[in-house]
Amino acid sequence: MRVATPYGAFELKRVYQRNLGLAVIIAGLIHIILIGSFLLFTQIKAQKPVATRVIRIKSVAELGAPPSLSQSMAQQVAVAAPAAAAAPSVGIPEAVPDDQVKETVTLATQRELGLQNPTVATEGTGKGESLAIEISPDEYLPTADEFVPYEEAPVPIKWVKPPFPDLARKASVEGVVWVQALVDKHGKVRDSKCIKGPGTVNQDIFCEAATKAAMQNEYKPAISNKEPVAVWVQYKVEFTLK
Repeated sequence: MRVATPYGAFELKRVYQRNLGLAVIIAGLIHIILIGSFLLFTQIKAQKPVATRVIRIKSVAELGAPPSLSQSMAQQVAVAAPAAAAAPSVGIPEAVPDDQVKETVTLATQRELGLQNPTVATEGTGKGESLAIEISPDEYLPTADEFVPYEEAPVPIKWVKPPFPDLARKASVEGVVWVQALVDKHGKVRDSKCIKGPGTVNQDIFCEAATKAAMQNEYKPAISNKEPVAVWVQYKVEFTLK
């Protein structure tokens, strides 16, 4: 006896339902892939780094002049004074005799300070720009009021005597000027200026001649930890008609 195989509307309906379900699943996967690709592309595009132009400064001369005192004062913001704090009840230092004081201060050399932070980089100079200061420790020069420790002071090896100004000679005027000069690691004078000192007389008349002569002087540089260092020196120049 032959068994009849079901065929007709019932079989077509079953195949139709199976194909429809498979088509819905495939269409859903395609939509998920398209939406995910779009979101991923949008996020990657938003995180793309913007190319910045780096301004590199490799010498002190490229830093330019500092802002004037009046400009700095104009940009200051008023800050309310803090409330008075109560005096500490513990940890108050006590005076001791000088022979009992223990010296624990260790001074670092200019080279050691430079090796700790040879490059300083700052941002925010402008949109798409950054500033990188790369000054070699050998190019560092102290300010006039900066203390630089040394074991051996600079020794003059070439000394130029300042000429007597003609105007002062005609007026029979004498003077005393104190000069402050910056001697670098090679013994060259990098800067000079007049300062107020004991016995200063008629500084304005003789200052230009004294500072110009100071720039021509040469020194054996100062020595700190067996290495040359840049320091400021001071000396008195007397202008006499004798």
